[in-house]
Amino acid sequence: MRDALAVKIHCPIAPATLAALLAGDAAALGADPSAAALMNLLRAGTPLGDFGLYHGVVEIAPGWEHFTPAPGANPTLGTADTVSLSPTVILTTYASADADIDSALTALMAAHPWEVPVIEVQHTRLLVRG
Repeated sequence: MRDALAVKIHCPIAPATLAALLAGDAAALGADPSAAALMNLLRAGTPLGDFGLYHGVVEIAPGWEHFTPAPGANPTLGTADTVSLSPTVILTTYASADADIDSALTALMAAHPWEVPVIEVQHTRLLVRG
C-alpha cells in the first residue's frame, strides 16, 4: 500500500456534455469549457495524477449537483432561494502523500467556475503491485 492524497473536483458541465458522456462520448468532456479547463490542469505535469508509469490519471464520474443558492449568492447556475440541479462531473485524481500539490490546487481553484468550488482533498491509501 502507498499513502496518497485523493483530490476530488466537482465540476459543472453543460447539459449537452452530460448527455454525450452518458451516451458514451467521452471526448465531449474536452469541448466543455469548465471541464476542459480543469482537465488541462490535471494533464499539465503536476504531481496530481502521477502514477509513475502513467501520468494525468483522472477518474470521471457523471452526475448532478443539487443546491439552493442563498439570497446573497452570485451563482453560476440558478437563482436565489430556488432549488437547482447542475449537470456535473466528479474528477478524482491522486498524488503521493508527500507531494507538494499547493500550486496545482491553487490553479484548480482559479479555473473553477463556481462561486464556492467543491474540491476535496483526503488522505488515503492506494494498493500497488510489487
